[in-house]
Amino acid sequence: MAAFDPWDPAFVADPYPAYAELRARGRVHHYEPTDQWLVPRHADVSALLRDRRLGRTYQHRFTHEDFGRTAPPPEHEPFHTLNDHGMLDLEPPDHTRIRRLVSKAFTPRTVEQLKPYVSRLADELVDGLVARGGGDLLTEVAEPLPVAVIAEMLGIPESDRAPLRPWSADICGMYELSPSEDTAARAVRASNEFSSYLRELIAARRKEPGEDLISGMIAAHDEDDDRLTEQELISTAVLLLNAGHEATVNATVNGWWALFRNPGQLAALRADHSLIPSAVEELMRYDTPLQLFERWVLDEIEIDGTVIPRGAEIAMLFGSANHDPDVFASPERLDLTRADNPHISFSAGIHYCIGAPLARIELAASMRALLERAPTLTLAADPVRKPNFVIRGLEGLSVAVG
Repeated sequence: MAAFDPWDPAFVADPYPAYAELRARGRVHHYEPTDQWLVPRHADVSALLRDRRLGRTYQHRFTHEDFGRTAPPPEHEPFHTLNDHGMLDLEPPDHTRIRRLVSKAFTPRTVEQLKPYVSRLADELVDGLVARGGGDLLTEVAEPLPVAVIAEMLGIPESDRAPLRPWSADICGMYELSPSEDTAARAVRASNEFSSYLRELIAARRKEPGEDLISGMIAAHDEDDDRLTEQELISTAVLLLNAGHEATVNATVNGWWALFRNPGQLAALRADHSLIPSAVEELMRYDTPLQLFERWVLDEIEIDGTVIPRGAEIAMLFGSANHDPDVFASPERLDLTRADNPHISFSAGIHYCIGAPLARIELAASMRALLERAPTLTLAADPVRKPNFVIRGLEGLSVAVG
């Protein structure tokens, strides 16, 4: 297990050789530092994402004590209240009810109608980058695009958007392995501030509904007149913002860093923009923005003869699964024409990313704008990778135009 070390900068920089070693050694491995069972192969990860013996939470069936776990510290409560009422960390029947109600407002038609806005915004951001002769692709294109899109969808005024990305980054710090107390304190502060802001916005939308997603979620109800509670509304809005742009931001910069390291593939993409859809999928696979996803074992399972007891935690290695040679031919090779590409970057099963269609629209729009409006885009300096393992991204990506 020495090869797998999520706190080693060398591993974080390139975890894929260690994943290959894990896959070669077996289908499941106990990792003592985090007391988790690592699952590195695509077939197992795909199956476990759909296995109802596992759950994102256990509290719908067990107390912390019954499950052999310790309750979170009371001082972390604001984060857990916010996190635990979002559908990503709920199981049926609550997950089913919330996802059904959110889906009434977050429809494929709603997402499709955003295409012109996303495309126009991507063009404007890239035009600004070109006018300046280059800059940081992360802060000037990758970040502002998805933040603006989800804020526009939610109905958050432009004047209120500056704290959204910092709040999101601080909250998402808790999804790393063994977060520090300082990380937890920042997440708690961000949870309180973000929740307070949304509570006021929801109150305003109740009085004067608009065409935005928050108004739609307030109005959404089913035949039993079941509605989202205020906490569910707040948690859902935060989840849509965090998941809806963290992955897109990191997929954008990870993707362009991969393209710069593979100039032949970048040249092919520049020569044929019809490759954009398959390029988006391949870049999501090649350097996966979410490397690990956790599940609790609610009922004992067995993987390749290894019994994993109730109360254990499974860590599904998305990055490893997306490089499994049993599924992907030459997985370490970037191939923008890859036709058979069943990557699991958007998860699977009941927790499949509800925002996946929007993420694809955003990634394609920014890629198209950069190819068309900055055809001479080059790397200005090698980037520094963020120290995070679970959410994989760069500190920045310095580029030049001209």
